[in-house]
Amino acid sequence: MLATLGTVSAQTERAVYVLQADGLACPFCAYGIEKQLGRIDGVATVSTDIESGTVTVTMSPGASLTEKQAKEAVDRAGFTLRGFKWKTD
Repeated sequence: MLATLGTVSAQTERAVYVLQADGLACPFCAYGIEKQLGRIDGVATVSTDIESGTVTVTMSPGASLTEKQAKEAVDRAGFTLRGFKWKTD
């Protein structure tokens, strides 16, 4: 029974990534980058901190984000990806 609970727990965990993007200056910028990242399969939420130039991407349970996917989405939005890391608590 414990093995089953562990499996369920692992499947419900959400991967969270923090991206650093150059050029974020206004709410319109945030909207554009959030829109592009939100188009990636498995993305649950995207939030942007304009002041720090960071974008936090939370994936659906079991989904993950690659640096290549993030870079392509950020490029499509007109910005430059400078950092990509998996967020740990």
